[in-house]
Amino acid sequence: MSDHVDATATTASPAGRGVYAWVVFTLLFGLMLSEYMSRQVVTAVFPLLEQEWQLSDTQLGSLVGVVGLMVGVLALPISLLVDRYGRAFAVTLMAIAWGGATILGGVAGSFLVLLFARVLLGAAQAAFGSAGGAILLGVFPPRLHSTVMGAFLAAALFGSVLGVALGGVIASHYGWRIAFFVMGATALLLSAAFWLVVGKRGETPSKHRAAASAPRLSVAEVMRALVSAPTAVYVYFGAGMQMFSLGALLGWIPSYLNRYYGLDAGQAGVNAGGLVLISAFGMALGGAVVDRLSRRVPGRRLVIIAIYAATTMAMFGAAFLQGPGPIQLALIAVGIFFSGAHNGPCTAIVTEVNDSRLHATVLATYALATSLLGMAAGPFVVGLVADSRGLQFALLAMPVTSLVACVLFLLARRQYGADARRFAAAPESSLEAIEEQVTLLDFHADEHANSPRASRD
Repeated sequence: MSDHVDATATTASPAGRGVYAWVVFTLLFGLMLSEYMSRQVVTAVFPLLEQEWQLSDTQLGSLVGVVGLMVGVLALPISLLVDRYGRAFAVTLMAIAWGGATILGGVAGSFLVLLFARVLLGAAQAAFGSAGGAILLGVFPPRLHSTVMGAFLAAALFGSVLGVALGGVIASHYGWRIAFFVMGATALLLSAAFWLVVGKRGETPSKHRAAASAPRLSVAEVMRALVSAPTAVYVYFGAGMQMFSLGALLGWIPSYLNRYYGLDAGQAGVNAGGLVLISAFGMALGGAVVDRLSRRVPGRRLVIIAIYAATTMAMFGAAFLQGPGPIQLALIAVGIFFSGAHNGPCTAIVTEVNDSRLHATVLATYALATSLLGMAAGPFVVGLVADSRGLQFALLAMPVTSLVACVLFLLARRQYGADARRFAAAPESSLEAIEEQVTLLDFHADEHANSPRASRD
């Protein structure tokens, strides 16, 4: 099933299309919040589940781990199907499915039924981030790609914190089942709104109609295309190395605060939640800064994110050379602000140097790289080092991966020009492209009109 493209989406005024794009962003941002609220609500009700069903810690942990497992296994193949058969339809279907799975968890009468509901939840959410990101890349002009993708991905962090906090409040007042019902109903309402606004109108502007109607690539061609641009390969690995630092710190900061600051589990968790929010704001603002500073020189984006990585290394390194105290906490806060700021620009770059027919698949590949190399590997490797050398030393060594990321981003910068030209050279009749050319001509005309020579004339 292909996404429908309404003529109004391509013939409306630029202002009208801009409003529509931000409405699409708002709905997808809300769905991303919903996705992670549905994932994390279970952690807020662990004590209630343990008490009601006498569950072990292993069983409780499996309720979280199985979602990540399903996402990791299914993200790439489902994203390939999304690119082939329609992104708006897929997003709607996925949101309905994870809303239903969350409600199923709320009516579960045993651990096994709840575990099955969580398996369904992970399968339903596997490709949402890549499908939603591909839609946003389609409705926004390139000059805003880093901004909107950074904000969209930051919604995952906001949703994680909100899911735990709101889930805990609802469960404490009305029971854990009601918390599940509220999260599931939210997803269903948002899916209906998304379909009414986006699914029937179509999210693909004229800029991507030619790509959408082009012949489909075979699976072998897709696999080759995903690694054909050296820029994308460097960015995949660079982003993974940068996320190593973020994943390791988020995974171990509660324990660090407990061991070195003497905070109890509750206090350490609250402080860790605050750091997650700082990282989310950094992720959102980092993309906006990149778009602003690289508007006339797109390749500058890779230099800026290399600076983000270098700053992360410097702040974390300085923090863990310090002893516990306010200065260390301030340095950690600054470091975690920059640690995720690369995310939006990186997703914009890897899609820009790949075929637009594969944007969801490219984003899934990027997510897989950052998950395996970063969010999964970071906490595990730091734990291994901590067992032999102590947690302080492990966290001090951790930012070396950000130095590696900095180097990889600079290597990507050397390849970016040639890779970007492969797709920039393709004929494009989009209104967005025409508008950008007109804006550029107006800019040069204003420069000429304001020049001293023009004033004399």
